[in-house]
Amino acid sequence: MNSSNKDELLGRDIEELEEYMKGMGEAPFRARQIFKWIYSKEVNSFRDMSDLPQDLRRKLEGTAQVSIPRVLKQRVSADGTRKYLLELRDKKRIETVLIPQGQGKDSRYTICVSTQVGCPIGCSFCATGQSGFQRNLDYYEIVGQVLGSKRELKRKLKTNEENIISNVVYMGMGEPFLNYEEMVKSIRMLNHPKALNIGQRHITISTCGEVQGIKRIAHEGMQVTLAVSLHASYDELRNHLVPLNRKYPLSALKEAIEYYISVTNRRVTFEYVMLDEVNISRQDAEKTIELIKPWLANVNLIPYNDVVSLGYKKPSPFKIQQFYHWLRDGGINVTVREEKGSDIMAACGQLRSDYGNIMRN
Repeated sequence: MNSSNKDELLGRDIEELEEYMKGMGEAPFRARQIFKWIYSKEVNSFRDMSDLPQDLRRKLEGTAQVSIPRVLKQRVSADGTRKYLLELRDKKRIETVLIPQGQGKDSRYTICVSTQVGCPIGCSFCATGQSGFQRNLDYYEIVGQVLGSKRELKRKLKTNEENIISNVVYMGMGEPFLNYEEMVKSIRMLNHPKALNIGQRHITISTCGEVQGIKRIAHEGMQVTLAVSLHASYDELRNHLVPLNRKYPLSALKEAIEYYISVTNRRVTFEYVMLDEVNISRQDAEKTIELIKPWLANVNLIPYNDVVSLGYKKPSPFKIQQFYHWLRDGGINVTVREEKGSDIMAACGQLRSDYGNIMRN
């Protein structure tokens, strides 16, 4: 959200920047220089764009801005996961998580980006939903999360590796499909070959079951992965866990997923948070098998990550394996997600707008 009177350049493609340069009476090739500074070097200060003439830098400082969010605070998990607190132009704050995909300095990272400040869904087990909803992010703020996090990561690790962020998952704060247009624009910018050049197959969109968004994304011609947060396979329980189910019950969600698969012929992933004594009984497993088995789909089991005051508990290792085997033996392609970042409240369902306890590392 642009809270100043300056023109926002972050998120503009080369052609748009060329038009902006022409409007200033400048040569179009200056746009390519600025584009490279923003996306290859994560620079947002015009005075640091050293191959631009001094007078152009001064003009740009007076009329334009590049709003790459700054990292206010960060925490680093024992497993290498990093959680960043980012401040937007209007002083709103969001959290972004970087998850290492290997060991050592040369590891690539998956970034978990937010699409909203807070979340309006209010899932009963999720800290983000308990902190309320403030606003949608503009597409350039989503792109800016990647750039700002990449800049900080490179600084901390003392590396110039351009491809240090290799995967993007829209699984942070917010429901992506409730900010549909900005989300799609951000994906196209991240995928731009001269920007971050992140392949669409390396991008995942996670939804709580926003049916209209599932149908719309089927026609975007994208090769992204669709992940649906299921968490229960019958309406009575899912109404409690995921309030959006009251608007779009499982019958509507099922129809939307079947539509998506018929249009795209792409595999769908279902995420299933495992809550002790809530949704991991033999009956829960049977209902999940009945629902999912007809589809081209994967199930990703997520042992619950504790959130103080919400009252849910993580199942024992025995119960986790028991539920896993019930699904697998029922013919479901199922995995158990490796826990990452729970010691710094960076795991699934732990991001929120409560920043008092975040300490700088």
